[in-house]
Amino acid sequence: MKKIFGLFFTFIILINNIVYADDIFTFDEMEEYPFSEVSTTSTNEPVTNSKNIVVIDRKTLSILYEKNPYDKVAMASTTKIMTCIIALEKVNLNDITTISKQAASVSGSTLGLIKDMKISINDLLYGLMLRSGNDCAVAIAEHISGSAENFSYLMNKKAMELNLKDTHFVTPHGLDDPNHYTTAYDLAILTNYALKNEKFKQIVSTKTCTISFNGYPRTISNTNELLGNVNGVYGVKTGFTFEAGRCLVSSCKRGDLDIIVVVLGADTKKIRTKDSSNLINYIFNTYNYVDVSSTINEAFSSYISYFNQNYYLEKTTTIPHLKLKEIENYEFPLSNNNAITLDTKIYTINKFNPNISKGSKIGTLYLYNGNNLLCSVDIIIENELIKNDWKYYFKNILKEFN
Repeated sequence: MKKIFGLFFTFIILINNIVYADDIFTFDEMEEYPFSEVSTTSTNEPVTNSKNIVVIDRKTLSILYEKNPYDKVAMASTTKIMTCIIALEKVNLNDITTISKQAASVSGSTLGLIKDMKISINDLLYGLMLRSGNDCAVAIAEHISGSAENFSYLMNKKAMELNLKDTHFVTPHGLDDPNHYTTAYDLAILTNYALKNEKFKQIVSTKTCTISFNGYPRTISNTNELLGNVNGVYGVKTGFTFEAGRCLVSSCKRGDLDIIVVVLGADTKKIRTKDSSNLINYIFNTYNYVDVSSTINEAFSSYISYFNQNYYLEKTTTIPHLKLKEIENYEFPLSNNNAITLDTKIYTINKFNPNISKGSKIGTLYLYNGNNLLCSVDIIIENELIKNDWKYYFKNILKEFN
């Protein structure tokens, strides 16, 4: 009976570790996915099996592929993208922190930190993002905010700043909690923000590195299976819990096109790898940047001809002059698989008075490719409208008597 109880107890411990492990020694990870089987030339939209997916273009934030991108779901260790960027913005990377009992005893995937161990924030961040150390996450949170609970306040504050409306954080590591969730789309926007930080980009693009582990060197490797195996991939983060399934956030750049692929809720590591790889290759085989500046400018010029004959003035005789507000980018990724049919719609006011100040937005130009909105451009008034004075009205009265 003692042997049976011992085996049962060991089984329970193993199951507990499997539930919370982040891509380290779990059932479907013993065999690497055969990348040679992934098509690198197909221009057909791939069939995907993960539950929640989005692909965005980093330059324009255009959605290039989506599958349930706005569902609120568990995010597992992709949580650590937020943990990492907050640490990079809040603390000195050379700071040394002492590992607490809470950090050393956290469940799931860990770097193997021990109570009272001293380690730099820089090394903790590599342990966090390469080995997905839950212990690193708690240690970072405690160093910055005193506790993991207090750190979640910073996480949610940053989420609000980034307008991640369907995201809420409870922990710095992402172990399952009903109040800890995001969407594929929010996660893509967060990742795009984080990648603007050069140190973050350096960390997540690192395949292997050596850190100082309790005073001794230790080499660690990245859990991201695409890194070094798929052309152009330079990050970002893996994740797994039973609630979240297999998760992978990838960034990939080939030529001018730079994308983020978020795959959540895959049943196995092979599925998340195949979905991510096939989507990456599909996007780069299918999409090219198209300059839309001439379409926008021609549409606006045509509108001005119409506008000059159809505006109305109240309490002013100043002729309004309109212009398009400059936008950051006039190139958008468009698919070669579908006919490119650019179309514009323009909405403006047509009555003007001196209360409308110079530089005010008075309308919008919308650019579509088929039914997909590519961008909107504000139309502003570039001159001041002078209010009619008493002389103007006096002259009009005199005209009535002539």
